[in-house]
Amino acid sequence: MTMTATSEPTINPRWNLGLWAAQIALALLYLLGVWMHLIVSPQQAVAMGAVWMSEAPLLLVRFIGVMELLGVIGLILPAATRIQPQLTVWAARGLLAIQALAIPFHAVRGEFEPLPFNAIYVALAVFVTWGRTRKVPILPR
Repeated sequence: MTMTATSEPTINPRWNLGLWAAQIALALLYLLGVWMHLIVSPQQAVAMGAVWMSEAPLLLVRFIGVMELLGVIGLILPAATRIQPQLTVWAARGLLAIQALAIPFHAVRGEFEPLPFNAIYVALAVFVTWGRTRKVPILPR
């Protein structure tokens, strides 16, 4: 007689805590981007070193800010409410897409100062994507 166990594997709560920390850190980092792209004027951005913002169409800069804001909301709200929690993974993937565009954009322009920060954004977003799909997915209500 064979017995099949259908018990779920135990999950170390530290993984969940670590993933929440990564989600919050990534959201806070992107809130800085939201502030730069939605609130700061192009002239103020140039004074802070973001020259590209004065050279790009303002509508593009604001669009980037809106997409980052939606990503921040998507990182936290679906996971916290457990309503459509898979949207957290999609938000992390969307933020990865922003970086997939931002990194070559800055590199081509010779703006290498932001690239280490971009690498941090990528690492956190990859960790959240992996963790919330494979290691500790959040179950819907």
